Amino acid sequence: MFQPRFYCISRRGALGTSPRSHLHLSLQHRKEALLCLITQHRQMVREQYVTTTQGSSSPRPVPDHVYKIGIYGWRKRCLYLFVLLLIIILVINFALTIWILRVMWFNTEGMGLLQVHSDGVKLQEGESEFLFPVYAQEIHSREDSSLLVHSSENVSLNARNENGNVTGRISVGPKEAQGHTQNLLINSHNDNMLFTADGDQAVIGPDKLRVTGPEGALFQHSVEVPLLKSELLKDLRLESPTRSLSMDAPKGVHIKALAGNIEAASNMDIILQSSLGLLVLDAETVRMPSLPLSEGGVSGSAQSLYEVCVCPSGKLFLSKAEVISTCSENQEC
Repeated sequence: MFQPRFYCISRRGALGTSPRSHLHLSLQHRKEALLCLITQHRQMVREQYVTTTQGSSSPRPVPDHVYKIGIYGWRKRCLYLFVLLLIIILVINFALTIWILRVMWFNTEGMGLLQVHSDGVKLQEGESEFLFPVYAQEIHSREDSSLLVHSSENVSLNARNENGNVTGRISVGPKEAQGHTQNLLINSHNDNMLFTADGDQAVIGPDKLRVTGPEGALFQHSVEVPLLKSELLKDLRLESPTRSLSMDAPKGVHIKALAGNIEAASNMDIILQSSLGLLVLDAETVRMPSLPLSEGGVSGSAQSLYEVCVCPSGKLFLSKAEVISTCSENQEC
């Protein structure tokens, strides 16, 4: 399709043929030439648009105005301000990162004196302070020092299962130490059981249990032991202040004092009873200094000899010894 071309013609001839011709034009001629050049530029843009759209079946309308593509005005200033803000934030983050690295002493092996290895975390020197709970499989001290766990309030050790529930706990506080577990087991360095306890019983593994307190040991219920003895050169005392004291054994109770006396004192009665056997007093001398004396046997005995009389109820009393028995005469039953 043929499109006509327009040329800017002034009074003195065609414009734009020679640069020197524009210098001699007057101001009015220059305005006319500039307007003509703008019109010619728009016509060239239309011709280019029509040329690019010749392949289409229907002719497209030719735009009357040419729009500039780009960001101008306040949008451009906002974009520059946003880019400047991003650069400032980037510089601040970089400076903070450098500061954190310098303060925390980060290096290729770890963080300061705290070294990170494949088998765990190792603290060469100094102390480690944890502000939150610590989860670890094993905690070891250095070879030349002991392991010290310190807290201003309390120290708690918790054991959890795969569901996160606490199965065992040890808490050491300023006033008391508590432990929560199903079974308590204490072994020696040779893996020998020293002490075990559960909800039903407590078992002591060593051969001896020694109580050194001045008040001894206090048991609210029964105690089952194979042997009960005191220390050397000290007395053994079994006492029940407000109730009775009972010692039972299916094969007998044996009380033995190797270098002292055995005393049984009671405010009321002392009963020695044998259901099927005998009551044997086996000694060189048997003394009963507090047996009652009969009235008839108190006076008149020059030799101070008495005979022991037994009542039908089993009561014993003393009577004056004569040639014949005087128990029937001086009955104190």
